[in-house]
Amino acid sequence: MVTRQLAERANQATHPDPASAHERAWAAASAVCDPEIPVLTIADLGVLRDVQANGDRAVVTITPTYSGCPAMDAIRDDVILALTHAGFADVEVRTVLAPAWTTDWMSEAGKRKLERFGIAPPTGRRAAGPVRLGISVRCPHCGSLNTREVSHFGSTSCKALYECRACLEPFDHFKVH
Repeated sequence: MVTRQLAERANQATHPDPASAHERAWAAASAVCDPEIPVLTIADLGVLRDVQANGDRAVVTITPTYSGCPAMDAIRDDVILALTHAGFADVEVRTVLAPAWTTDWMSEAGKRKLERFGIAPPTGRRAAGPVRLGISVRCPHCGSLNTREVSHFGSTSCKALYECRACLEPFDHFKVH
């Protein structure tokens, strides 16, 4: 029995199952955290677009939240490190700008993580055509809609800085893109 199990493991090592290689690569890449918002993974954020794996080679496609995002070099390095640790000897990370990233790609779990972290998640969908203005942003601390934008740019260009007039706490709001 033990000999058969060892033979099966040796066969799997020399003839890896492509589905398991893909699953392993996806799991490793999707666990990489965003360096600017470490409570989100790049999968939560929607930055992780595709993962292909064949044997010990993996190709990962990522899309920045905006074309000048300074976190992309760190994300690329972290993806390479994660996939190398997962057993892939040859890792390529492709950055694709089209189609442009949108907050529509964020997972619902990611939006809940943002709120628990104290960042108001984006609401609604990206506008097709003229940009609609939102009436208010809900405070992630107390839930009040009595908020105001203090600065269109918060701790990163993807976020705006808001203030809650009810609890007086400042907070970031992840802008709808």
